[in-house]
Order: sequence, then structure tokens, then C-alpha cells
Amino acid sequence: MQLQNKLTSGEFLVLAEMEPPKGVDVSSMLDSANKVRGRVDAIVIPEISSAVMRMSSLGGAVLLQSKGFETVMQICCRDRNRLALQADLLAAQALGIANVMAVTGEDPSHGDHRHIRAVNDVDLTELLEAIQNLQSGRDMAGVELNGAPRFLVGSSVNSGASGGALDLELKELDKKIKAGAEFFVTAPVFDLEAFAGFMKKVGDRKAKIIPTVLLLKSSGMARYIDRQQDNVNIPADLINRIKKAPDKVRECVNIAAELVSALKDAGSCGVNIATLGWEHKLLDILTGPKA
Repeated sequence: MQLQNKLTSGEFLVLAEMEPPKGVDVSSMLDSANKVRGRVDAIVIPEISSAVMRMSSLGGAVLLQSKGFETVMQICCRDRNRLALQADLLAAQALGIANVMAVTGEDPSHGDHRHIRAVNDVDLTELLEAIQNLQSGRDMAGVELNGAPRFLVGSSVNSGASGGALDLELKELDKKIKAGAEFFVTAPVFDLEAFAGFMKKVGDRKAKIIPTVLLLKSSGMARYIDRQQDNVNIPADLINRIKKAPDKVRECVNIAAELVSALKDAGSCGVNIATLGWEHKLLDILTGPKA
């Protein structure tokens, strides 16, 4: 459990998100994973991110684990009721998954099946409490299990919140910590000063905060995120830098690499690199900026 060991030791850790395929051809995912073998500590498998139907996180995690990669399996409130959530968690542990990350899941209206109904039988705190119950040897109905799982449990936190929203976010963080979450992955971080301010607010809470470094793909994408995504601020000079660059893709990769380096230098416990389908660029980000 390299992830658990690094979180405990304080050594800088690197997570990389890797989307399972929309289909059964896993060759591209495996190729991308092999290119960063030994360069990342664990691969985060999102659970139907952006509500776009694809292979489950459980399937992707088990596949990568079978090839020798440590994984973090996302499990979300949106798609399953409490029976299915608990069943998947038990299956994950039996199949060798040691790390899970509980998330709410994006609104289905953002995805490719617009007429589906979200389940949300439990909220995020209740899901974390359910995992804690399973680890204590009982299910949500109080029935004793024949063998209890043991996970390293993570969740999400919104480090970009401000004002009253920040106060609420910190209260939710406390609830999640009480419910058993040990590490938290943030929304994309571009403003390092603002992130440092958030970390000061977190203070001495017993939680490992892992900032997400998102690989931008264009200045247009950066502008859209800055305007449309709540609590994610992309500085104007960074957007202009991409816009003016002769090789915009390389510039985006360089920006991501620089953010990883800057967060490490600032004392962050690690980073989570999200490439949104550009997993083939992960190695370039990990290698560092290029002229």
C-alpha cells in the first residue's frame, strides 16, 4: 500500500486520474498506465465522471490492479442505492482494492444520458459512514458481516470556496473526517496563493489535502472553466500565456508541470493530476516543463 505509506510518512505522493473506456477496449488505458509505471503512486479511477457512461470504476480499478498498479476506486452517491454501494465495496476489497474515494457525482444533466434519474439514496457523509460501518464489521442495517473490509478512505473538498461558503466547506470537511475520511482531493488548483490561504484555514485538522492539477487543453477551455465552474479561479495571465504560445498544447503541459513542482516546493503532501482523456500527456507532465 504505497499510498498509505506515503500519506503516513509525509513523502510527496503523485496520483493520476485515468478514465476507463467507453466500451471494452482497454488497450489505450493500459498503454497510458504502463507509460507512467513507477512514476505515480496510485491511479485514481473516476466513477462515470461528468455523468458520461463508461466502464465502472470498480472494473477499471480491478483491471489495473491485475497489472500491478495501485489504484484508488471512486464510488459515488449518484448512481447506486445503499445495497449496491455496499455490495460494490465488499467486492472491491475481495478483489484487492485497498483505496476508495467517496464522491457525490456530477449532475446527470451534464452527461450523455440526459433523461436518467440520479439515485442519491445516501449523501456523501452517509456514504463515508457506511464505509466506516462495513469496516467495523456490520452493514447499514446492522447485520454482522462475514469478514470486514479495510480501506484507506478518501473524499473530495472544495478548496476554492470563499466567505460563508468556505465556512460551510470546513464544517463539511469536519463531518467527513469524523466519518472516517483520511485524505481529500480538491477541485483543480491554479491560484497557488488562494490555495495556501485555504490550507491555513484547514489548520491542524487530521486530513491530508491533495490538490488537483488539471491539464488544460486550450485558452478557450481555461476561460470556460474560469467563468463557469464554481470556485475554480484561473488567473488571467495564465490564460493569456496559453493564448499567445506558438505551441499551445506544449504550453498547457508546461503549466501543469510547473504547478506540480510549485505545489511540491510549497510543502503540499502530493498532487492529483487530471488530464481529462489526455492520459498520453501524463509522462510529459511528470518529466517537467520543456522550452
